[in-house]
Amino acid sequence: MKKALAIAGICLIAGYLVFSVFYFQGKSKNGLCHRFEIEVGNGSDDGRLVDAEDIAGYIKEKGLDPTGKKIKDINTNAIEEAILTNRLLKKADVFVTDNGAVKVSVEERKPVLRVMSNTGENYYIDSEGCKIPLSKRFTAYLPVATGAIKEGFAKADLYKFALFLHNDRFWNAQIEQIVVLPDQDIKLIPRVGNHQIILGDLYGYRERLDKLLAFYENGLNETGWNKYSLINLKFDNQVVCTKR
Repeated sequence: MKKALAIAGICLIAGYLVFSVFYFQGKSKNGLCHRFEIEVGNGSDDGRLVDAEDIAGYIKEKGLDPTGKKIKDINTNAIEEAILTNRLLKKADVFVTDNGAVKVSVEERKPVLRVMSNTGENYYIDSEGCKIPLSKRFTAYLPVATGAIKEGFAKADLYKFALFLHNDRFWNAQIEQIVVLPDQDIKLIPRVGNHQIILGDLYGYRERLDKLLAFYENGLNETGWNKYSLINLKFDNQVVCTKR
């Protein structure tokens, strides 16, 4: 008898759980979205290229604002696709929460270089080598590449060089401007020191910058950072300086 009652009790509980899942699931889908939440992350403490208010306004313009709509009628994929038309954004996740809200979580792209070419183009290159537009909200503090820059060169060789600078604490702080000459030789303008640096082409730039760093530490620290107007690194195993 006790065994039969135990089995009956288990069956009742299982039946209730199955009923609850379908009942509340249906109720949730027929419920209304009472809140639209947007969270913007960029993985750093830098200023945001895109604001949550910008995204919310854009979604409203597209007629995709889910607020007040039935959960079952909300197309989260369409909202994601609309958000990602903004090329400053890398990723967007749109989902419905248990309390009937629609939440958006977006990740910004991370620029590592600003390009201002002699043809008038003005854009960022991000950490994945993608060309992205400038932000209306925030100007990133980055090295600026100027001169004879074609997009293909910016997204390949120049991107790799900029990423190296970005990931190196000293060079990220020291290099302010990258000048691309017509023959694609590189001239660098530092933040510290009243001199220019002729790097040459981008082949073997790490070794040449190591050579320059050694010269900074063992040479300029002794003679002064403003003694030379030009430091040329193009020659193998040499640092050729022009006095001011």
